[in-house]
This record gives sequence, structure tokens and C-alpha cells, in this order.
Amino acid sequence: MEGTSSTVMYRHHIAPPRGFSQFSHDLIRHPRLSSDAVRLLTWQLSLPDGARESLSRTAERARIGACAFTRAKRQLKEEGFVHERRVQGPGGHWVTQQLVSNVPLNAAEAAKILARMPGRTPSADAPPQVAPSPRIPAAGAPTPPLADGYPRKDPGENTSHHPARPEPGPDPEPAPEKTEVPEAARALVAALPHLSPDLRRIPRGMHDELARLVTRWLTAGHTPGSIRTHILRGLPDDGTPVHRPGGLLRYLLRDVPPVPPPSGTAPAAGRPAPARPSSRLATLRECEGDHIQATLFRPTGDETLCRRCLNSPSFVASRCVPSPRRRTVIA
Repeated sequence: MEGTSSTVMYRHHIAPPRGFSQFSHDLIRHPRLSSDAVRLLTWQLSLPDGARESLSRTAERARIGACAFTRAKRQLKEEGFVHERRVQGPGGHWVTQQLVSNVPLNAAEAAKILARMPGRTPSADAPPQVAPSPRIPAAGAPTPPLADGYPRKDPGENTSHHPARPEPGPDPEPAPEKTEVPEAARALVAALPHLSPDLRRIPRGMHDELARLVTRWLTAGHTPGSIRTHILRGLPDDGTPVHRPGGLLRYLLRDVPPVPPPSGTAPAAGRPAPARPSSRLATLRECEGDHIQATLFRPTGDETLCRRCLNSPSFVASRCVPSPRRRTVIA
């Protein structure tokens, strides 16, 4: 049979000869007060009479952290051991009064005790180095104002040093009206995400700015097809991803080049020849089918229609119509 163990507690108490305080056992064993709250309260109650140490200063001396102090102060206020109020003293200075008691008090009892406490002025708390110094009178005896018998005139009425007034200039010109953006420019910008996978993520807020840039191209004489071709030529052809398609389009449409001359005519002297298309666009051909916008495809032969048009039901049906048979007439 195994032996049982138990704990026996012994206590030895020697009353201190000096520097002690008496506390109720109910205060030390309070079930709703934390150890920090009990330490904060007993520390305050152990201070000598006349001490005006605040609770926050006591928490610093007792090594109670900021969060623990806030929690302990809230518990003491809820149980009625701590009361505080703000009153306005002489000179309009606000003072926070704190009351700590060894027994719980309600608000009315705490107000009566605080009303009997002597008030403190801010000047009593101010250190000597910030206290106002006595005023030193000015040297010499006070003299009356000069009286020469003539009233003083405003120097602004009789002076030859007036600042030169600016001459009235012409009326400010009215602000230029905003350029109307044609619907063709808005439609072209709205269709740009379908032109290339690199342009799928154009910010919606840049559509108006891009439409104004496209309007400049249209006003200069460029066609929507030439604008789309210029944009496709500016896209990277080495597989580099385009992270900011809106900024790339702004860069490509910022400068409006002159309209190229018609095919078959030599370029004018001093005018640069049109840029050659990139290697990716050199093998593309524009589909002649019915599309909303120009569609490029890479042919395998001499076909003029893209794969989508070749596989459309209408094109397949047109190829399946039998041709009329020839009749042979025997004379």
C-alpha cells in the first residue's frame, strides 16, 4: 500500500516596530481585484499623510506596466476603492482629483470627502524654475505723450512714396472649352483590349485620356486602321509581358506623326520613310471577312479569310451549293 503525502503550512509573524500599515483581510483577499490592483491600493494607503502622489506615479514606483495599471485602476474604480473627478480651479486651470480609500465608497460619499479637501492651485505645483519672475519696471520716470498742438495725420494721405499701382491689364481670356471627343475615338479605345492580349487590362479611368489622344490622330488624318497598326507595332514582339498597358498606350499615342503619302508616290524630301513592321506583323494579313474591327491572321497559303470565317456556317453552306449541270444539245 502506497503512502499518502500531505502539506502542512506554518506561519511565523513578527510585528514591525515602525513603518507599518493596517489593512483589512477582506481587502487583501478581495476576489475581484488582481494582484496589481491590490499592490497599487496598498502602496497608496501606506504613503504618509499629506502625500499627493498620483496613481500613475505609484504604478511606476511599483513597477506596474501601462496595460496592467489601466486594468488595475479600472478594477479599483469599479469596486469603489478609487474615485476621481475633474474640477476647474482659479484662473481656469483644470485639476484631476483622485481619492483612494481602504473601504468601498459610492459616488455621493466620495464627493462629500473631496469637497472637504483643500484645493490646490497650479502655482503651488509649478517648480521654481518655471514660476513667473517679478516684473522689473522700466528705467526712468514715466513721461506723458508729446502734445505739439497739431493732430497727427495719416501718412498714407500725404506721401509721395505710394507703391505703384499695377495698370489694369486686358481681361483674362476665357478658359478654353474642352475638346469634344468623337464617338469613333471612344469606340476605338473601348475595342483596344480585343486587339491584343497585352491590352486586356487597360484601366477604366484612362479611357477618356486615351480617347482624347486618339482624337488628335483622327484630326490629323489618320484612319482607325492605321492607329491600330501603330499600336500593334509598338507592342513587344519578344514575349515580354506588358504590366501597364495604359501607360504604354499613352506613350505610343503621345506624338502624332504626319500622315504617310498614298502608296505609289515617293516620300517627300526630308520626310522619313515609314517604319518597317516588326517581324511578328510581317507575316500577318488582314481578314476580308465580316468583322466589327480589323482582324489579322497568319495565312498558310494565299487564303484571304481567317480560320473563323472559313469555319463559319454561312461560308460552309455557300461552298456546298451544287453548280448547275451542263446540258448537251445534239443537233
